[in-house]
Amino acid sequence: MSSSVSITLDEELELITDDYFMSDNGKAVDIYFYESFLVNYFMKQQKGLWKRPAGGDQISVPLSYDIQEGGYYVKGDTLSSDDREALTKARFDWKHIYGNATAYRIDGLKNTGAYAKVELVTNRIEGAQKVVTKTLADSIYDEPGGASNRITGLMACCHETTSTEFGGIAESSVASDDGTNPWEGKRNTTTEAISLPVMRTLRSDAKFNMGPSGKPGLLVTTETLFNVIANILQLQQRFTKDDKTAKAGFTGIEFEGASFFPDDYCPSGTLIGINENHYGFAVHTKGNFVRTKWQMIPDSPMDRTMKILWDGNAIVNNRRTHKAHTNLS
Repeated sequence: MSSSVSITLDEELELITDDYFMSDNGKAVDIYFYESFLVNYFMKQQKGLWKRPAGGDQISVPLSYDIQEGGYYVKGDTLSSDDREALTKARFDWKHIYGNATAYRIDGLKNTGAYAKVELVTNRIEGAQKVVTKTLADSIYDEPGGASNRITGLMACCHETTSTEFGGIAESSVASDDGTNPWEGKRNTTTEAISLPVMRTLRSDAKFNMGPSGKPGLLVTTETLFNVIANILQLQQRFTKDDKTAKAGFTGIEFEGASFFPDDYCPSGTLIGINENHYGFAVHTKGNFVRTKWQMIPDSPMDRTMKILWDGNAIVNNRRTHKAHTNLS
């Protein structure tokens, strides 16, 4: 006598979903990182500042100064024991993103056969993944005063109004007697054509120290402005593909030691220099593109839903190491 094991619809959906994420050595997970090199670099590769807080009302980030207290002393001197980093902390609110996958019962009835059912479900999951990463990639560039539920944007970081707080701190409220105010917003609004000197000036203005990581190592702009510089470098026979972007499958070129690349989400006419040593993401230990279980939608005709969730925010520990230049052509 043979026996068969029956499974519920929810269990079947879970099996399909698990297989989807496990197939091809987890290739489906890469969908989160196809949309933006910045999302790929800082979240998949976990470069720059990378924190995994387990909770808290806000994300706390100690400010990074150029140097600590120190210098020459003579016999009998009183030496400072101040810790610059501990003086002030930036605080960033938690932001929450979701992507929805819904499997309608009626659609399931229309799709006969195991393959059709799997294709229907995986198509919905892929759509949920894409909306999460698109939402992330777009809000990376937000100005101050944007929707409060979106992540803290780069254009908010590179904002020069002293009364506008960033990370809970007003620009002028951080002591800068050593000339290295870490919370100075930097932006150039001069209307001009993008050029190699413009790019050099932007990097120099955001210079933090004399070391190899003292200037922004990431330069992001629009595709239109990227093509202008790429053509200039090609004519000068100085065109070199960038390793960082190429390894991740993105377009980019090397510019004097920095990675220069286009991003479809970058605001029109804008070039931004990012110092990866002072920028990154904090993602909750339970919120790194996690998914919920499939469950029935209340009061529906047996329709099922599954959510993909991301919880975190972009973080900065030294604001003056990044700079934006707008109004470029």
